[in-house]
Amino acid sequence: MRARYGIPLKVTAGLTATAAAGIVYAAGFEARSFRLRRVTIPVLPRGMRDLRVLQVSDIHMVCGQRKKRAWLQKLAGLRPDFVVNTGDNLSDTDAVPEALDALGPLMEYPGVYVFGSNDYYGPRLRNPARYLMEKAQGRHGLNGNKPVVGAVHNPWEELRDAFDEAGWVNLTNTRGRLKLPGGLDLAFTGLDDPHIKRDRYERVAGGPDASADFSMGVVHAPYLRSLDAFTADGYELVLAGHTHGGQLCIPFYGALVTNCDLDTDRVKGLSTHTAAGRTSFLHVSAGCGTNRFTPVRFACPPEATLLTLTARD
Repeated sequence: MRARYGIPLKVTAGLTATAAAGIVYAAGFEARSFRLRRVTIPVLPRGMRDLRVLQVSDIHMVCGQRKKRAWLQKLAGLRPDFVVNTGDNLSDTDAVPEALDALGPLMEYPGVYVFGSNDYYGPRLRNPARYLMEKAQGRHGLNGNKPVVGAVHNPWEELRDAFDEAGWVNLTNTRGRLKLPGGLDLAFTGLDDPHIKRDRYERVAGGPDASADFSMGVVHAPYLRSLDAFTADGYELVLAGHTHGGQLCIPFYGALVTNCDLDTDRVKGLSTHTAAGRTSFLHVSAGCGTNRFTPVRFACPPEATLLTLTARD
């Protein structure tokens, strides 16, 4: 007996078993196989000491994720000079206490943050194939799609208040400063999430603060309009998240989508961006979580990144 279209049942069964094994691996192992990446970026002014920056992104906390919470708590042992949180901390309306518990030890260090769409709104069940369709049609988030109707609102204000109380600097369409031990004065320019059209670069335009020792840009989703604006304004480093590194990647090929208009060659890690005759470093974190409705990763393990900023040659 043969399956439809002349495919032998043994082949069909084998393919089904392989697919099932892949899902078990992607959800049961890789999605919880947390990694720390280390990246060095020669971007500081000459003579300035190295800075250790811990970037965490796309945590997408869901109640009961004990392994993720414990791993995030242990990152404090890296003793960074400061922390940059590039958003999407939540994937559960009830998970604010657990997200804050996970980040609690890191909140003992200086830090800055921006929010992503999943901090503001609860996740929705979507067909993963829609990401490929949207990429083909040039539509991403609210940047081409119809506004979301009936969205679940997350208690993001509780998250904001806790970050602010800990001394982390809110960079929502604004500028901020951090004073580090030793007298270093760092300036930051941040945007709200471009994925849902909350970015307002005109409010922060003007380039790096000349009175600071170093300035950088911070945004959740690395849409090209934001990267162009930061780079054209003279920022030498921009940090972002959002992409999940593609989340479901093909071994030896890479990501199929970025969930924004950034090309897949720069879906995660360190690269450069050029605009208006200037070039900046861009670091995109693959993040350490997933949407609660698609809790899988393949060929793209969850991560945080310890960035070592060094002086330019």
